[in-house]
Amino acid sequence: MEPKHSPRRSREKSRRWLLAVLPGAACVLFLLGLFPHLVPPANAQGRPDATPSSSSSAPVSSVAEATAAPGISVEREPSPTPSPTPAETPWYLRLVNQDHPLPRDFTVELADIPGGRFDARAAEALSQMLSAMEAQGLSPVVCSSFRTWEDQETLHQNKIDRLLGEGYSPEEAVTEASRWVVPAGASEHQLGLAVDLVSAGYQMLVEEQENTPEQQWLMENCATYGFILRYPKDKTDITGVGYEPWHYRYVGREAAQAIWEQGICLEEYEDMQ
Repeated sequence: MEPKHSPRRSREKSRRWLLAVLPGAACVLFLLGLFPHLVPPANAQGRPDATPSSSSSAPVSSVAEATAAPGISVEREPSPTPSPTPAETPWYLRLVNQDHPLPRDFTVELADIPGGRFDARAAEALSQMLSAMEAQGLSPVVCSSFRTWEDQETLHQNKIDRLLGEGYSPEEAVTEASRWVVPAGASEHQLGLAVDLVSAGYQMLVEEQENTPEQQWLMENCATYGFILRYPKDKTDITGVGYEPWHYRYVGREAAQAIWEQGICLEEYEDMQ
């Protein structure tokens, strides 16, 4: 019987171990030969390169770039270009009608004129026009100029009441009244730039007023002083107001001349700007 730890027994155990290990090692070597990329590359120091950390990566300019797939360019939405702010309408060209009413708290600095009050910035132009008329032997009379909100409200309601007394229905009365005496807020008289001028010899606010020497002069010369006949006979469908050959509005000399030469109304002029 051999000793428990004899050299012969040890050699046999080593041989059996090698026979068991060698097939596995051969398989590993075979696989590495087929797939060399499984072996991590060595860096300059001979150590496998570590996975780059976030601190060592190139900076990312946006979240979109950080999440985009390789090879795909990221398109950014262009920043919107701000719309240009429209130039503010000059005070003397402010359009006031039933579509563009004044706020109830509107205020304006006024100057006294014969027969009423007028926007202080345009009062001198009105004074020059009236003086020029008088120098021609004419007799203009200011029968209405600046009105308060309450003034216009009262005039409008009075017109409605008269029409109701003539047999108009409430709806018809309001519609017809507003063609001649517009509601409060929609009147240029509240702006302080409108004036009703009549002849001293004929002070009726009717269409025949156009035949007076004063109106004939005004229709031909008012633009020289920055005024226009505000509600012409052929523009009632645009202005929304009946023909008033006594109602003049200050718009400045340049606009007044253009409106007079082209035969247009203020609404049309504003649309052209």
